Amino acid sequence: MDTGTPRRRPMRADARRNYERLLAEAADAFAEHGTDFSLEQIARRAGVANGTLYGHFPTRRALLEALLSDRMRALAAAGEELLAHPSPLGGLTEWARAATAHAALYRGLGTAFLQAVEDETSELHAACQAVLATGDALVARARNAGEVRPDVTAMDLYALVNAAAWVSEQNSAPQGERLLEFTLTGFRT
Repeated sequence: MDTGTPRRRPMRADARRNYERLLAEAADAFAEHGTDFSLEQIARRAGVANGTLYGHFPTRRALLEALLSDRMRALAAAGEELLAHPSPLGGLTEWARAATAHAALYRGLGTAFLQAVEDETSELHAACQAVLATGDALVARARNAGEVRPDVTAMDLYALVNAAAWVSEQNSAPQGERLLEFTLTGFRT
């Protein structure tokens, strides 16, 4: 019986090696130079043709999604676990710090996340929405417990976490942490 869902064939061994080399080189390049690093240079560093890169990753966001999907799922799962934290504000704070560290992984990543959360065509959109939904549950729990202001939203948290990540990459990690602390203090009732 045909379910209408196309089956993906497993990758050939050489294609799998190229895919893995591209991911490894992208991770190194983005860590060194930020998310705007040349995709063609990544292909060159991986020892593959540009067509191979674009065959696996048609866009920069597709490459970022492949690099970050596991980390974003882990961030969402960590938030789900923090819903059981004894202090709703404590859980929210712990998750905000983890989300800021995640967004500061590569220079320019916070900007990519902020764009992708609104862009339904982005390969990062679904992962960003899952992270935003986790933030929403944590914010709602803290709001319902009276620990954060009633007007605080998950999008506020998401934007400010990404702003703190940007400050970390542009200035210093301690300055980003300071901004995050100011943000979380401002959220309190």
